[in-house]
Amino acid sequence: MRQVLVLVPLLLVACASSTDGPEPVSTAEPLALFDGKTLDGWHVDIPEADENPDLEPTFVVRDGLLVSLGSPQGHLITDRSFRDYRLTVEYRWSGEPGNCGVLVHCSTPRRLYGMFPQSIVCQMYCDNEGDFWCIGENVLADDMETRRGPDPAEWGVEEGQKRRILNLTDGSEKPAGEWNQMVIECRGTTIDIWVNGDHVNHGFDCTASEGQIALQAEGAEAEFRRVELVQL
Repeated sequence: MRQVLVLVPLLLVACASSTDGPEPVSTAEPLALFDGKTLDGWHVDIPEADENPDLEPTFVVRDGLLVSLGSPQGHLITDRSFRDYRLTVEYRWSGEPGNCGVLVHCSTPRRLYGMFPQSIVCQMYCDNEGDFWCIGENVLADDMETRRGPDPAEWGVEEGQKRRILNLTDGSEKPAGEWNQMVIECRGTTIDIWVNGDHVNHGFDCTASEGQIALQAEGAEAEFRRVELVQL
């Protein structure tokens, strides 16, 4: 029988296995944000739980893996804030591939749509892995007219504005059921993303340089076996 550890949703208050990725730049000891047994060091924000405190949990530990069940939708957020780090996340789709993501530089809770914290999203959405999505914070990239839209007046960080910056590659993600590695390097106001060794995005002049880290629940079940941070 499988053992499942659950974390009861709480209202949020303020707040690399691949050898082809970036070269090591720090001798700091890696910090495992997920210990394989518990969700210590994290808290959840599931808006639906405000009116239904007995709601089934969205994030669980199952067979040594951190699992985002996809719904009810919300976020698993670190208690601590971080800056200047390299984050390695190893994940796979345990069912039908869909939407999920890693959020960096998180601050104001429920900043967008009453759900998403102010942050920069590093997209895990199937076939779009490595896109940036801007939520109350902005980041720039090369060739913005092609990757964000031809009219800069439409770019922005709020509802109805063009918040997405397309990634640089196609086909970096592995098939459903296989493990992927995403490496996110936040250094000052730059953000770089690698997926399975491919450099899939580079952002600069970000409006934030520190904050919490979050994992999404946005409709599809995803399993995480490694969530590890190295300070730069």
